[in-house]
Amino acid sequence: MRKLIAAFKTSVDGKIEGPAGIADWVEAWSEDYGLSSQIDACLLGGTMYPGYEAYWSAMQRNGPGQPLPMTGKLPAPAELEWARLSARLPHYVVSNTLTTAQWPGTRFVRKLDDVADLKRQPGKSIYLMGGARLATSLLDAGLVDELRLIVYPLIAGEGMPLFAASKVRRALELRNHQALDSGRLALIYTLR
Repeated sequence: MRKLIAAFKTSVDGKIEGPAGIADWVEAWSEDYGLSSQIDACLLGGTMYPGYEAYWSAMQRNGPGQPLPMTGKLPAPAELEWARLSARLPHYVVSNTLTTAQWPGTRFVRKLDDVADLKRQPGKSIYLMGGARLATSLLDAGLVDELRLIVYPLIAGEGMPLFAASKVRRALELRNHQALDSGRLALIYTLR
């Protein structure tokens, strides 16, 4: 059975977005979790997907020398690398309302049972990119196998907490930790 790996960039107080709806403390939206060789599919929630599609499509269209419309910043080399890889991966979007996507290889799934079915298919691990509500629902349903966090040295205060809606207490086992540059910490947990 394939693993479902949830990976998030968070503040020390567990926020994945500030009050304006963005994590302005994250300097690049690259895949910093060491997942690239381990995955062959991405899973996203319907609320997150339209912004994800717009951001990464713009990066592929504009190339390395053009600022991104959403941030005004030039893409980091690791972001360009992720843009190339993600363009080849199927993306599964959990949504009851979305029916169309511009991103090639996007498929819509409607229920958590559909995610369980994806896990039973042959292949590498599936990268759960977000959002917070979907991650919480999948955690509560026991479908997440591994949690990878990059914790930024910041107390965000107001904003979107990662697991605020969780109804189930889950024990985690620390598999790995690594100090990164700029005071960030990478953590890998398996769920018990």
